[in-house]
Amino acid sequence: MKNDTLLTVADRVELLVNGLLSGIDHRPVVKLFMPDGAATWLLTECDPDDPDRLFGLCDLGLGFPELGYVSLTEITELRGKLGLPVERDLHFAADRPLSAYAAEARAAGRITA
Repeated sequence: MKNDTLLTVADRVELLVNGLLSGIDHRPVVKLFMPDGAATWLLTECDPDDPDRLFGLCDLGLGFPELGYVSLTEITELRGKLGLPVERDLHFAADRPLSAYAAEARAAGRITA
């Protein structure tokens, strides 16, 4: 799957603007997930110097969701148990800042949004 199928132009612009406004507890812009696996990402911003480097809440399905940076290229190369690629959750709409999702995910051991 190509990077441009996971993120729209509007997503990329919002991620970049958020990246330029660092230090703010942004709402997630996009939710990505593995349809045949347990990994989920709630992404809030991209590195202005490296648009492939995204920041957000990352849950690889191991019970320890954490805030950090990920490579969009690496995410798009991932495949789940059935060989399915990562997908974008078209129905996700963030209703709170990333810190609230992170606190909830840490308590549950996984992203529940």
